[in-house]
Amino acid sequence: MSEYSLEDKYDLIKKAVVKCDCEKNPVAIALKIMQNDFVNIHGPEHHFLDGAAFLTAFKNAGESIDLERCLDELAKRAIKMPGAMCGYWGVCGSVASIGAALSIIHGTSPLSDDKYYKHNMEYTAAVLADMSKLGGARCCKRNAFLSLTHAVKFVNPVYLIYTVCDF
Repeated sequence: MSEYSLEDKYDLIKKAVVKCDCEKNPVAIALKIMQNDFVNIHGPEHHFLDGAAFLTAFKNAGESIDLERCLDELAKRAIKMPGAMCGYWGVCGSVASIGAALSIIHGTSPLSDDKYYKHNMEYTAAVLADMSKLGGARCCKRNAFLSLTHAVKFVNPVYLIYTVCDF
C-alpha cells in the first residue's frame, strides 16, 4: 500500500508542476512528474496529474491564467473521480482531467451555452474514440500521452500558442 494518500499525491503533483515553469510540452511535464515515487503507473493520481500538466504547459506557452487557482480547482474536481473509471464507467480519467482543465480555463459549467461547452465535448469525444481503438487493459501512462497530445492539437488552432509536442 502506498505511503501517500491521494490528497498527498495531489499536493506533491501540484508542487512539482509549478516548478516546471519553462516547459511548454505537457507530455514532458507529465513524464517528469511520473518519475516520482508518489505516481503509480496506473492510478487515480492521473486524474489530477494529466490536467495539471496541461494547465502548466498552457500557462508556460503564454496564456494568462492563475495557475495556482486553476490547479486548486482541478484538484477539487479530480478528487471526485473514482479510480478505475475506464473499466467501470467507460470514461478515461485522463480525458476527464483534461476536460476539467479546459472547463476551468473557459469557465464553462453545466449551464454554459457558448462555443467552449461544445468544444470541450468535442475534445473528450475525439480522445475517447481514439482510445476505444486501442482497447484494454488500462494503461494510464499511454492514455495520458494520448490525451495530452490531443489537447495540444485542440488548443493550438484556438489559441495559437503552439506548445511543443512532437509525436
